[in-house]
Amino acid sequence: MSLNNDKVSATSHELLQAQAHVWNHIFQFINSMSLKCAVQLGIPDVIHNHGQPISLSNLISGLNVHPSKAYFIARLMRILVHSNFFAQDQQDLDDEAEEKAVVVYSLTPASRLLLKEAPLSTTQFLLMILDPVVTDPFHLMGTWCQMNNHGNHDHPASPFEMAHGRPFWGLAAQQPKFGSLFNEAMEADSQLIARAVVEECEGVFEGLNSLVDVGGGTGNMAKAIAKAFPNINCTVLDQPHVVANLQGTHNLDFVGGDMFEKIPPANAIFLKWILHDWSDEESVKILKKSREAILSKNEGGKVIILEINVSADNKKMDKKSIETQLMWDMLMMVNLNGKERSEAEWEKLFLTAGFSLYKITHTLGLRSLIEVYP
Repeated sequence: MSLNNDKVSATSHELLQAQAHVWNHIFQFINSMSLKCAVQLGIPDVIHNHGQPISLSNLISGLNVHPSKAYFIARLMRILVHSNFFAQDQQDLDDEAEEKAVVVYSLTPASRLLLKEAPLSTTQFLLMILDPVVTDPFHLMGTWCQMNNHGNHDHPASPFEMAHGRPFWGLAAQQPKFGSLFNEAMEADSQLIARAVVEECEGVFEGLNSLVDVGGGTGNMAKAIAKAFPNINCTVLDQPHVVANLQGTHNLDFVGGDMFEKIPPANAIFLKWILHDWSDEESVKILKKSREAILSKNEGGKVIILEINVSADNKKMDKKSIETQLMWDMLMMVNLNGKERSEAEWEKLFLTAGFSLYKITHTLGLRSLIEVYP
């Protein structure tokens, strides 16, 4: 059969497969919202606190769920088991009359990251990304793409600005609840990635005496570096309201300031998930300020960047990981007027900012560690 005037013909089987593919893509948000529901109900914590695989009845008993909604939990768990957030098994029960088997649930490595009190929890990150403040602008993508982009009230620089009437950072500063949620999400991510950086990339910090973590928030990343390398004096630079009242240590300080104006001098300038928030023009400004701040430019001084390097080689990264990188790119475009970059795009930024050499030596999950030299 043919599709109207389309020159490409397709069988009924192919059309139904195509429809299923479209449906699956349309329904992806349901996976996200099902996971958010599980976190809000505290399902990972109830399973963890049970200490062993838990039956559906015991799981429901441990949740603050209205009895009229108890039937919903089995259906919620079914889709989350399918998505590998929980494992499902059969457990035999000894019964005097007969042996019975019940379905039991246990955690997977993914759901362990969703325990509220886990040191490496991604719960706050999930709640921040799936907050309506972040998701609402996606409904305006099409309209925004049709607008002349001058970055003012009539021509917002991003769908986020179009939805909320102000840029992301302005809203985060003016709405304490969302600002706190964002800061907590970044803290949690820093704890997780800091462990990986310290364990797998220690050579990057060899020979350094000082380091400035630009936009380092409450300092989880810098704290991990300062603890692992006590010979490095670490400084966290962030907005004054972020670092106010934060206490340092003998080799860790907090400084309030603006990275577009001045970055404190150090052997190494550390940029974790900073440049993807900004346009190329703004990123070049940050890199130039970073270059100005580097001490001993001819003696190993450098900028250390922890960012996504969008893979152009499918052999180096699986399709699902590349898809996640591209989703990050859309998130940056919609909410921050930023972008995720390929190696060619990174190189262009570095050369424009006056750097002469860079190397990408470590891959940390979806992100890479890039060293850039004057």
